[in-house]
Amino acid sequence: MLRSVLHRGLRTCFSRLGHFIASHPVFFASAPVLISILLGASFSRYQVEESVEHLLAPQHSLAKIERNLVNSLFPVNRSKHRLYSDLQTPGRYGRVIVTSFQKANMLDQHHTDLILKLHAAVTKIQVPRPGFNYTFAHICILNNDKTCIVDDIVHVLEELKNARATNRTNFAITYPITHLKDGRAVYNGHQLGGVTVHSKDRVKSAEAIQLTYYLQSINSLNDMVAERWESSFCDTVRLFQKSNSKVKMYPYTSSSLREDFQKTSRVSERYLVTSLILVVTMAILCCTMQDCVRSKPWLGLLGLVTISLATLTAAGIINLTGGKYNSTFLGVPFVMLGHGLYGTFEMLSSWRKTREDQHVKERTAAVYADSMLSFSLTTAMYLVTFGIGASPFTNIEAARIFCCNSCIAIFFNYLYVLSFYGSSLVFTGYIENNYQHSIFCRKVPKPEALQEKPAWYRFLLTARFSEDTTEGEEANTYESHLLVCFLKRYYCDWITNTYVKPFVVLFYLIYISFALMGYLQVSEGSDLSNIVATATQTIEYTTAQQKYFSNYSPVIGFYIYESIEYWNTSVQEDVLEYTKGFVRISWFESYLNYLRKLNVSTGLPKKNFTDMLRNSFLKAPQFSHFQEDIIFSKKYNDEVDVVASRMFLVAKTMETNREELYDLLETLRRLSVTSKVKFIVFNPSFVYMDRYASSLGAPLHNSCISALFLLFFSAFLVADSLINVWITLTVVSVEFGVIGFMTLWKVELDCISVLCLIYGINYTIDNCAPLLSTFVLGKDFTRTKWVKNALEVHGVAILQSYLCYIVGLIPLAAVPSNLTCTLFRCLFLIAFVTFFHCFAILPVILTFLPPSKKKRKEKKNPENREEIECVEMVDIDSTRVVDQITTV
Repeated sequence: MLRSVLHRGLRTCFSRLGHFIASHPVFFASAPVLISILLGASFSRYQVEESVEHLLAPQHSLAKIERNLVNSLFPVNRSKHRLYSDLQTPGRYGRVIVTSFQKANMLDQHHTDLILKLHAAVTKIQVPRPGFNYTFAHICILNNDKTCIVDDIVHVLEELKNARATNRTNFAITYPITHLKDGRAVYNGHQLGGVTVHSKDRVKSAEAIQLTYYLQSINSLNDMVAERWESSFCDTVRLFQKSNSKVKMYPYTSSSLREDFQKTSRVSERYLVTSLILVVTMAILCCTMQDCVRSKPWLGLLGLVTISLATLTAAGIINLTGGKYNSTFLGVPFVMLGHGLYGTFEMLSSWRKTREDQHVKERTAAVYADSMLSFSLTTAMYLVTFGIGASPFTNIEAARIFCCNSCIAIFFNYLYVLSFYGSSLVFTGYIENNYQHSIFCRKVPKPEALQEKPAWYRFLLTARFSEDTTEGEEANTYESHLLVCFLKRYYCDWITNTYVKPFVVLFYLIYISFALMGYLQVSEGSDLSNIVATATQTIEYTTAQQKYFSNYSPVIGFYIYESIEYWNTSVQEDVLEYTKGFVRISWFESYLNYLRKLNVSTGLPKKNFTDMLRNSFLKAPQFSHFQEDIIFSKKYNDEVDVVASRMFLVAKTMETNREELYDLLETLRRLSVTSKVKFIVFNPSFVYMDRYASSLGAPLHNSCISALFLLFFSAFLVADSLINVWITLTVVSVEFGVIGFMTLWKVELDCISVLCLIYGINYTIDNCAPLLSTFVLGKDFTRTKWVKNALEVHGVAILQSYLCYIVGLIPLAAVPSNLTCTLFRCLFLIAFVTFFHCFAILPVILTFLPPSKKKRKEKKNPENREEIECVEMVDIDSTRVVDQITTV
């Protein structure tokens, strides 16, 4: 009872709102345009987010805490000798992979000389600045002897060249650790790729070689010069590639990921324009009918204008509040398109159900009372879902900004649909009531006045006048609309046919089977190349790196951040036990072995050990760089203490298998909690790897909270709680299918797909809620009758919005970008699966599942029969007979 009263009260409020808007259409049409222009003008000076890590890495992750601890213990300037895979911070760098089209050996004399020539060309790159030209020597990371530090593979190639020049045959390169002539052992697992080895790890051939050049970025001027050097570095590599066509080079810099991520927006521009043209054309066609008076092509166009105004307003607000643009915003217009178009088409469908002899204000009031309640509920669902995503609970900045932008855009879209589109409906209503042409707005002459006109002229001015139609024909005025005619005359009878239902059920079982098969194979998106444009440096370099350099994981820093008893043999064994199974590429293990040779026992005093530890750097030249891996603290009594130490590890794992690498990270973290020695592990890639665990939880949390809100909120606003049950089941079925087929379509669960899944919940409710509401609330007749009625009432709006949405998505599939490819596949699956449920699954299942309609029939007792008294009254003046019917 309370729900019915509240339901009627809301309908009355919306009816009065519609009447008020119809009374002041000029104000409500002009105000949204003025607001959009004022707020959207600021978007002309929008800022672009430069940091990919800020967008895609969790804001509060364990890896960032570990990085801060590592930087506090071992600053970057103390790590200048440890250039293994950017151990602490990516910084500025240039990197190139050199390989051959014929899979030649890159260690032969020809390719060795070629690579060394490339190295010489890179070191001569100049960055002109006023009054000075910067070269690599001016901005490189310096060694203790003030010379530039380069990859050890360059020294290996130089020694290999000298050995060939002097005909020395005893020089051999081992993999993954080799020894130089000065006695240093260097790790080359990430510098030599596609390696074929002889016995004892001696390298026979290598199909690829990677060179890395690290740059300083200690101040703004230095960072600007380094950024320009990176650009010149890529140009130099490309020019060198043109002059040596037999080799293939893949340059990559610290700016490549950011530039390629932003490139998606630039390459998408013409495709988005094409999409807009197609959507405008389809929207106009969907609102057009043969009757030139009742046709509403302008409303199809103005519906898209409403969505555009809301999107522009949201963009202006985001820009004014300090938000920055990024390529994920490309999905916001499609979120708006799905929600906004259905709302406008639903209003147009309600307009067709109103009586033509009513005044425009009364017809508008009826439209608002009929359609605005469901549109308000679905809008509230969008606001809650994306509002949760925009809250501080969201750990990924890209998802939070996207949800915030979507939330603002949907809110203003709701206001603009009420005001701007409602006013547009009023204006077209007056045009219809005055029998003016729906496009040219001129008075349409009656059919008898068109007899002498040409056939094409009569076709353009085809209209049906109310005085020429009977009472029965007036109700079917809008049946000349193609989609209305298709649903009412053909589709509704076909889908509810007894012989069609078994095939639909069978098809649904097949759908569930394939969805389950895909759902069981869901994988987390872990490759940052999935968010950049295709045919870019990032894609080419990442592909080459995974092909040639995936034998070993990234170098993992193993940091001991407490003062432990290094002189204790058991502690040494514990440390080595924790790193068992890894390739240790620092001097730590060698030094422990060195201590054992000196017979350092557990009884040696601590002071003696630390003194010997420091003195051994002078006594043992092979440990000259080990001082970067140990931090000493001098006390008041000249006693020295070891505060922290580190070593570097490499796991024999496939870098392409991110799940294996993530498991490795979690295993090391669990070990660091339970071990006797306090240590942490870190690599800059761990900052991004923490992203995926939080991404998996985001859609589940949003789905649960949205479902709870739906069940609680609609319990008061929906007239029957059974509607909630059906909507929930439908959403679960759609989301389950989308996730399954998304996986089968090779789409991983990453930030973009998670946002699409959140949108999919709302899109399903948008389309299915009115359909289910009409069916559940229907009384008398049969289930089949109410299924047909629900499709006739809401099916046209669903079909119109679906056609416009799919047409708008098609150009997105052609954009050369992995981000838009993921966006297209997810949104297409959401639209297609929802359409499949609305027009196939639900119409069939509802015909034999609750609620039952027969039990709702009111039985008429003979005692409650109606007695009808007919009294004949004669009007003497006009001799007109009137029958007055009185019910007793």
